[in-house]
Amino acid sequence: MSRLSINKRCRSIWLSASLFVFALLAGCSGDSDVSPWTSGVNNNDNKTLTLPLFTESTTPTSLRTDAMHGFEIPSLKTGNVNAFIIHSLPEGTLNYCVGYNTSLKANAWTAFKWYPGFSSNNKVWNRNRWRNGESFNGYGGTGDPFQPDPVLPADMRVSSSDYTNWSYQRGHILGSADRLNSKEANGQTFYLSNISPQLKDFNEHGIWWNLESFLRDTYDQSTFRDTLYVVKGGTITPGMYKMVGQLACPQYYYMAILAFKKSYAKTNGGFWAIAFWMEHKANWDEVSSKYAITIDELERRTGIDFFCNLPDDIENAVEKSFYLSDWKLK
Repeated sequence: MSRLSINKRCRSIWLSASLFVFALLAGCSGDSDVSPWTSGVNNNDNKTLTLPLFTESTTPTSLRTDAMHGFEIPSLKTGNVNAFIIHSLPEGTLNYCVGYNTSLKANAWTAFKWYPGFSSNNKVWNRNRWRNGESFNGYGGTGDPFQPDPVLPADMRVSSSDYTNWSYQRGHILGSADRLNSKEANGQTFYLSNISPQLKDFNEHGIWWNLESFLRDTYDQSTFRDTLYVVKGGTITPGMYKMVGQLACPQYYYMAILAFKKSYAKTNGGFWAIAFWMEHKANWDEVSSKYAITIDELERRTGIDFFCNLPDDIENAVEKSFYLSDWKLK
């Protein structure tokens, strides 16, 4: 059974969400608005920011206030997170956000979205240019511009010198290939707050690489989504990571994905969701359904409340189940 065949069972959710979807569509042309209007009951959304905020000096005041309300942002009260990072581009566009642990100096998750005009299909920049003279904040020129996150205080930053165990690579959470729409957008993906230690045979042409490519090739397409909301990260809660030198190395990595398409608005407000869960080990598997779990199950495993800014009725509906056919999985 697919999502399209369950319309009758979802009429009550559609009726309660119809005003919400209408306002979303009216206010989010191109999905540049990170503070979507919501209606109905929401008991677990990010109402106020109580964590320290770190961002560029050029980030607009409205974005500093509203970014936490984006559908892609998990609950900032859950998971092992004690700081919130917003990375914006010079023109004021949101690039991505990070849930960060300042004690571990570790990424708990990176949240971002793809939409028309701002997706992995907008390929303006070529990563090879970093190896051919181009630099970013003084890094690069002869290689990738990995660098400490400049918006963080020095005592909260990771540096490339912390990667002393060469069994582990500097693994992107938001991938470089996910942000080729400008030099600045790509350069920001090399901030080490968006990097996590990953085994080469997990990251480089392993299951993580394969799943990242699958997301871009299959889900980040206009035929599939109007907007795709993505949260990616590794486990840094006690008992689910180990220290490798100065680095917190996750035992598991995950992806949480929420899709929205206007033409499906009569079913769960046009939203549907899925998660992927992988043990951090050498693994060259292709993408398959054996890594797919519900958002509810991912929340149970990680202790993180995903997609909390959705109205509760829609959130509950999309997080409890998924259909493989909807996600092009076997």
